[in-house]
Amino acid sequence: MGSMGWESNYWIWDTVFIPRVMGGLMVMAALLGLSTGYFGALPVPGLPAALLPSSFGLFPRRNGRKKVRVYMDGCFDLMHYGHANALRQARALGDELVVGVVSDEEIIANKGPPVLSLEERMVMVSGLKWVDEVIADAPYAINENFMNKLFDEYNIDYIIHGDDPCLLPDGSDAYALAKKAGRYKQIKRTEGVSSTDIVGRMLLCVRDRPNSDNHNHSNLQRQFSHGNSHNDDGGSSSSGTRVSHFLPTSRRIVQFSNGKGPGPDARIVYIDGAFDLFHAGHVEILKYARNLGDFLLVGLHTDQIISAHRGPHHPIMNLHERSLSVLACRYVDEVIIGAPWEVTKDMITTFNISLVVHGTVAENNDLLNGDVDPYSAPKSMGIFKIIESPRDITTTSIMKRIVANHEAFKDVRECFQPHQSSYGEKTE
Repeated sequence: MGSMGWESNYWIWDTVFIPRVMGGLMVMAALLGLSTGYFGALPVPGLPAALLPSSFGLFPRRNGRKKVRVYMDGCFDLMHYGHANALRQARALGDELVVGVVSDEEIIANKGPPVLSLEERMVMVSGLKWVDEVIADAPYAINENFMNKLFDEYNIDYIIHGDDPCLLPDGSDAYALAKKAGRYKQIKRTEGVSSTDIVGRMLLCVRDRPNSDNHNHSNLQRQFSHGNSHNDDGGSSSSGTRVSHFLPTSRRIVQFSNGKGPGPDARIVYIDGAFDLFHAGHVEILKYARNLGDFLLVGLHTDQIISAHRGPHHPIMNLHERSLSVLACRYVDEVIIGAPWEVTKDMITTFNISLVVHGTVAENNDLLNGDVDPYSAPKSMGIFKIIESPRDITTTSIMKRIVANHEAFKDVRECFQPHQSSYGEKTE
């Protein structure tokens, strides 16, 4: 409203006030025998800064509009494209997005142990292209002291959350104070994904383990196998979990994309993989790869390729879900959705690839015995490079953390089932 008012009234200053003031000054100069050069310090045809309308507080500055800073918080455990989409929407409500990441201690006290550490979750959130600033150790519930700190120290204008209810363990609204202060805004929830559903998909993989392991986790499998419904039919849980509720659209992909291609002389770096259960290790190796060139192109293998190399129930996230997670990363410029297993010379020429890289940490069974080396072409061209993976973390290692904490997750889910959030904010 303020900027519109300034635009609509600016003609008054251009056509009435400024010409008359300047005209009066020139007449006065003529009467005093002064040259117009005497007023050389005055901006022409504008006014001195002290006389500008913005100095009187009448109108805001055209190009000096105060940046709107918005805040969103969460646990961001098992971060997925639903979290990314929530933060994308939050960023659209302001000029700068500040994100609070809840501490491990707060999550343990309110929900049980998180899958990822605070440091890992910070890497994930910081790696999103829509995030401008991150606050570590944010409180689980926004109390009055922290809310005032957000307003006074971080210059936050609005606190953002999804349109789904977010209730604390005592049943109270987690954002009641922000709403009362008139500094609360809502965004739409992302359908088709939740951390609970992802845990259910992961737990299906234990069906391939020995029977003793299956017995230990059978109850939890049934609890999680359909996201937020209970099903005691172990035989049907497999098909139920493997069907993703995600409905990909071209509009969503465009929203996540950079929309910019490489320059004519850009050094294009290519890295491929599954990028399943997008984690801190992925973020950091993508950052490393991006620094090796001007444009980072990421190839995402099809679900069929991954399943053939890693076994049934893989990947955990389907191709389109993985594509959005990778596109949301600030270090990624473009994605090939359904990249071939083998990097061919034709592919290198088509995409003008300058360097092909691969990390040192990968799933043990990604390269099957007898497979053709997928990087033989770039190796023969002298454009292949092995880069040291910054973290020793894989999709399998995250799944092992889930299984190790299965009892804690079961207790948490039973406690929070009545008011679970689909974003994973507060209650996941």
